[in-house]
Amino acid sequence: MEDLQEALMTEILKRITTISDLNSLSLVSKQLCKIEGNQRGAIRVGSRLCTATEALTSLCARFPNLRRVEIDYFGWIPGHGRQLDNKGFSVFSSHYSSLIDLTLSFCSCIDDSGLACLAYCKTLVSLRLNSAPKITSVGLFSVAVGCRSLSALHLIDCEKIDTVEWLEYLGRDGSLEELVVKNCQGINHHDFLKFGSGWMKLQKFEFESKRERYDRLPGDVVYDSSYHAHSTDIYDFCCESLKDLRLAHIKTWPEVGLRLVLGKCKALEKLCLEYVRALNDNDIIALSRSCSNLKSISLWLNLQRYSSDVSYCETRTSFTDNSLYALARNCRMLQMVDLSFIGCSRDWPSEIGFTQEGFLVLIQSCPIRVLVLNTANFFDDEGMKALSSSPHLETLELILCHAVTDAGMHFIAHTPCLSNLTLRLCHNVTDVGVAELGHAHKLESLVVEYCGEVSLQAVQGVAKLVHYSDYSYFFMKKIGLGAY
Repeated sequence: MEDLQEALMTEILKRITTISDLNSLSLVSKQLCKIEGNQRGAIRVGSRLCTATEALTSLCARFPNLRRVEIDYFGWIPGHGRQLDNKGFSVFSSHYSSLIDLTLSFCSCIDDSGLACLAYCKTLVSLRLNSAPKITSVGLFSVAVGCRSLSALHLIDCEKIDTVEWLEYLGRDGSLEELVVKNCQGINHHDFLKFGSGWMKLQKFEFESKRERYDRLPGDVVYDSSYHAHSTDIYDFCCESLKDLRLAHIKTWPEVGLRLVLGKCKALEKLCLEYVRALNDNDIIALSRSCSNLKSISLWLNLQRYSSDVSYCETRTSFTDNSLYALARNCRMLQMVDLSFIGCSRDWPSEIGFTQEGFLVLIQSCPIRVLVLNTANFFDDEGMKALSSSPHLETLELILCHAVTDAGMHFIAHTPCLSNLTLRLCHNVTDVGVAELGHAHKLESLVVEYCGEVSLQAVQGVAKLVHYSDYSYFFMKKIGLGAY
């Protein structure tokens, strides 16, 4: 190996992508070790990375051209040695001034002064901070000012970040295309209205507020089901480049807040709303009218109290069939639908605002390829019969759909393009229904989990790939029914 030309050895290494194989090859010869180290552009280091000068020096010498780095101290204990601190991070960031992608996870010894060292990294494009307990808005502002090429920023479980000068600066002078904020207690969803013109560049936005125990409960607040937040444009910004939007665990009432975004994102392709309080049909109708390119929608709904009449109040999920009709009429490119309902009775009629009739209008109007239904008590065997005629459906997942029985399996087995089926906690499907699936000989994969009337013997041979779990595994993993 030592006699091979360096160019040839470099070309060989370029064709090997598995990290374990590259690590093994570097042990073959000194020359391979040097070439592989020079060529390596990405690395992930864990809890064994300490602040010792020798360790950092060795790392920098071994891999001088890193562009993407992830430092993850998850599971760290004092016995692993000292974590990377501000001094070590200064050496690290100055050596890798051409860094374009950095992830810091559970780095409890790096604070604002350490994060300010990223000013060395003028080419930094992506920064992810996960569980950074000492980072505040001051450190984040220094990154916003120093890293002018930053286009992706993820903040997860950063408890001390509160004031939003950094957000205003990035909105005014930055180039963010991707912004993800999860479980940062000091950041409110109204703060993002200060992002201003930055919305125009943003292509992906995700905001998840810190979960509270009352997220599952209707509570005492009554929301106005006729309120129309999109009737007047009270905020002067647009987000016409936004393609991917996720909002989770936020309350949009009485202030408008981020619900206004739903009527402004004309390029939106993927929408996920998870337990967002106070939304109503007007929000989905406004969205559908502006988002003709929508391809994926996930609605995870819990119980809320609605009224447009002071003499009557109903407890139900956020949207009704009017939302489904609007999506069916205006979003004809929709390919993926995920509907989940928490806290609703298993029997129909219940507090779910959708009916099977409205749901089937949506399914029959759009080229749905992937469908997920969780606790959809309005959906029964007649729905399965209608679904079986869907010409595009490839993947179906049913969770806690108690109204679906063996008759439904008979119908769905004849769906033209269905190749992937998941049944989870569907207790009225038995071995007889699974046999119907096997007779059709269409399925590529079948997943059956915690369906009490389906046996391991029944699923064998029904599809090319089969996964089966029974209740013993269910309880062993301590998975809670209805948990999200």
